[in-house]
Amino acid sequence: MAKVLVTGGTGFVGSHTVAALLDAGHDVRLFVRSVERIAPALEPLGETVADVAVGDVMDPVSVVEAVSGCDAVIHAANIFSFHPRTHNRMLQVNAEGTRNVLGAAAEAGLSSIVHVSSTLALLPSAGPLTAESPVGMPKPSYSRSKAAAERVARDFQDSGAPVVIANPGSVWGPHDPHLGESSQLAISALRGRLRVSNDGIIPAVDVRDVSTCLSRLVDPQFAGRRFILVGHNPTFHDLLERLGALAGRRLRPFKSPAAAALALGRAFDWISSTSSIRMPIGFEPPWVLANGAAAEADAIEEAMDIKWRPLDDSLIDTIRWLHEHGELTDKQVGSLAG
Repeated sequence: MAKVLVTGGTGFVGSHTVAALLDAGHDVRLFVRSVERIAPALEPLGETVADVAVGDVMDPVSVVEAVSGCDAVIHAANIFSFHPRTHNRMLQVNAEGTRNVLGAAAEAGLSSIVHVSSTLALLPSAGPLTAESPVGMPKPSYSRSKAAAERVARDFQDSGAPVVIANPGSVWGPHDPHLGESSQLAISALRGRLRVSNDGIIPAVDVRDVSTCLSRLVDPQFAGRRFILVGHNPTFHDLLERLGALAGRRLRPFKSPAAAALALGRAFDWISSTSSIRMPIGFEPPWVLANGAAAEADAIEEAMDIKWRPLDDSLIDTIRWLHEHGELTDKQVGSLAG
């Protein structure tokens, strides 16, 4: 078993990955900016971690200290936001933070360095997203920051560092400490705030499947490889309809042309950046849907014989968890309230 440093361990994917590592018998060290975030993220999963290093991925000295004595690192820390005012900071931190963590790990001689990327980093794509897909040139800021971070990780791979890159799709499931993208999508849909849709592909995967894969990728045998972590490829329209159907409701989202959604997203971003008004959507989500592609997880399936959870199970667990935590009412979750 290995001593594994986890950055971003108080986030959605990170916290579940900590639980998966501990369940597999590994020893975990958390690298966090604030110890106050640890308990809310890990206690609902029934886990505690005593070994904690406090620091920031933008502080190379604290990163070097954190990797000392470890065998492997899973780098899941990043800034996630669609708000225009966070874009510059996000672009800097997600790329440079990755450079600091992977660089310190490589210099320390760690046997396995796992970088958690995203399928967004591969957009736009002329065909299905696979482990061999090149890094994309996405226009929106968060996707662009993930592409920049993946370029850093691939540079380390090219230099011979034992880096493995994992690209999850849209991550679903319970126990999301910060109500991320999928939780917000479910909330908006079931509250009746999301009325438009289109047939763009939204690769999806359960957070528990992602964490299982990541916990196994600390095995040095996977160094130098890339893996797509996606179990399903529904259209956005079908996903919204499925959320409603599982709750015994008919949401009936209206299909909007991609051009109209992109124009509206740009307008909403301008309003958000020039005022204190928080708009319900921006340019990034419709751009991702307009430029998305189905993802193929053949490499990880062959390497691990992974069995993806049914999408309905992931959606149901997401909805029920949001209901239990007061984000959705009995009426909004319908038949799942019980």
